[in-house]
Amino acid sequence: MSALLDIRGLSVEFRTSAGVLRATEELSFTVGRGETVALVGESGSGKTTAALSILRLIPDPPGRITGGEIRFGGRDLAALPERELSDVRGRDIAMVFQDPLAALNPIQTIGDQMTEMLRRHRKVAREEAKERAIEMLRLVGMPSPERLFGRYPHSLSGGMRQRAIIGIALMCHPQLLVADEPTSALDVTVQAQVLALLLELKRRLGMAVLLITHDLGVVAEVADQVVVMYAGRKVEEGEVNDIFARPRHPYTAALLDAARLELSRDGYLPEIPESAPAHPGQAAGCSFAPRCAHALARCRSETPRLEDVAPGRPVACFRAAEMPI
Repeated sequence: MSALLDIRGLSVEFRTSAGVLRATEELSFTVGRGETVALVGESGSGKTTAALSILRLIPDPPGRITGGEIRFGGRDLAALPERELSDVRGRDIAMVFQDPLAALNPIQTIGDQMTEMLRRHRKVAREEAKERAIEMLRLVGMPSPERLFGRYPHSLSGGMRQRAIIGIALMCHPQLLVADEPTSALDVTVQAQVLALLLELKRRLGMAVLLITHDLGVVAEVADQVVVMYAGRKVEEGEVNDIFARPRHPYTAALLDAARLELSRDGYLPEIPESAPAHPGQAAGCSFAPRCAHALARCRSETPRLEDVAPGRPVACFRAAEMPI
């Protein structure tokens, strides 16, 4: 599968009152045409930072990209002039954010926001833009799209706002959709509807999807490839079925155990002890070692490198070959 998005060695840091925080370190992965890749990990693992970096939406200051390439269609977006990058945003790469109400303009109707996106990138007439917007509202499952075209965001339910955000993102039929926790703010029933919608639209439009989530149930349902992140670094990558069947990194295994919600022998739900480091990359050794039940002495002093334990299965763990332990 040819790579549509190719991220190589992406490093992003934030300057804070406590010092420099390295949010991602030498992160590399690809998204193929028509493929769904999921970035997974706990809050603070660097998933959203990586996603925002693709379109250079990291606020500067305090954040900045300090290294790496973000290649899309052969061009390095990290080095692209802002004017050229603005043409890529929305037209070739679109983003769906976690909170649709915050992402929508409260003083513009849904229809105006949809037609504005289309006319900005496709230069179509106003009436044609309106027709396409109403058709997109129908495509994303909105009832009475002609009526909803003129409504404001505050008058819609959470599920309808999320559908509207997806509709706006897809107005220009982008090649890549970046979806940052697109269902986390929705109830379970609406989550299932939105996921089914994304899968159907992906099939119809032939687009690739980069999904940022901590919900492994969502990953199992929609992803082709999984990239597991911890403390700003990629610790494991592989095909979704392989990752779920045989995780090779203790962190991946712990995430899967916690997601299964099955009681342990002592009657407690499994959990990962303590919490992720507040300042990833500051301490020596493996960042997960303080929380890992299988850590060796060398794990606390040496940083494991990503190495293939099988074709297409890079893992950053000294004990990867022994997993499951």
